[in-house]
Amino acid sequence: MSLSRLSPNQGSLGSAGGGVSTIRLRGAGVELAADVRGPESGPPVLLLHGGGQTRHAWAHTATALANEGWRAIALDLRGHGDSDWPENGDYGPDHFAADLHAVVGQLGERPAVVGASLGGMMALASLRLSVTQPYSEVVLVDIAPRMEPVGVERIIKFMLGYPDGFATLTDAADAIAAYRPNKPRPSDLSGLERTLRRTPDGRWHWRWDVRFLTSKFQAGGNGIERLGPSRQAMEEGLLAGARRIKVPTLLVRGAESDVVSREGADALLEAVPHAQCIDIDDAGHMVSGDQNDAFTRAVVEFLARSLQQRMRQ
Repeated sequence: MSLSRLSPNQGSLGSAGGGVSTIRLRGAGVELAADVRGPESGPPVLLLHGGGQTRHAWAHTATALANEGWRAIALDLRGHGDSDWPENGDYGPDHFAADLHAVVGQLGERPAVVGASLGGMMALASLRLSVTQPYSEVVLVDIAPRMEPVGVERIIKFMLGYPDGFATLTDAADAIAAYRPNKPRPSDLSGLERTLRRTPDGRWHWRWDVRFLTSKFQAGGNGIERLGPSRQAMEEGLLAGARRIKVPTLLVRGAESDVVSREGADALLEAVPHAQCIDIDDAGHMVSGDQNDAFTRAVVEFLARSLQQRMRQ
């Protein structure tokens, strides 16, 4: 195992240039939207966003990967963005994993996978259910089988905290700023239109299906009550997936994360002894949003090294 640290002032990667095409891919009973960048002949890399986000969260990283010759495929997960919302509200780990297996089967070759939070859980769940190694590389972004309950609860409370939506985008920006008090408030609110949708009553609501959370959690007097499998069962499932990883693996952790602690990272490294870990300074759970340049550089450099090693074999 190895551990290193990356500070945000060590340079940056450009984000401009390169065309984007939006496609539809078959999931397990749903269709999924994806933005594709980079040469058709490039090695594929799947980018899986966190819960409540959309494929647009990867724009900078996907462009940087495309500029390095990768075929970057940023997916909207089921119930998010422009992907289908399943009629029966199926949002269990196995449903996300089945979507990922279906997508991988359409690519023609094993992709690298970069999964943030929910996206990383999705990758680990798919590994648990796989008889082969479905990925050429695995990058987990501030996610590990062992998570800190306080940090997880804070996220869920925020995501469930606005059932009536927002009157304006400014109100939404205020709510996000309150949730992330130590991070700068965005001056340009146009980007929020990619994570919020305006309903006929004129209010703005998150661009994801609330059943994704209400099927598993409810707010109670003592905090968040879990309705689905226990936290222990969930972590054991993720750990089983992690132990199946045989390919180059990187954990990118926010140094200020309240979801993946140093102990949680160490537990992952114990389960995946060949894995590497990088801490990104001045970043919390939303690593790529907090320090996108440093995060992108870490991912691009890791994938480039691994690809070179594969080509020499």
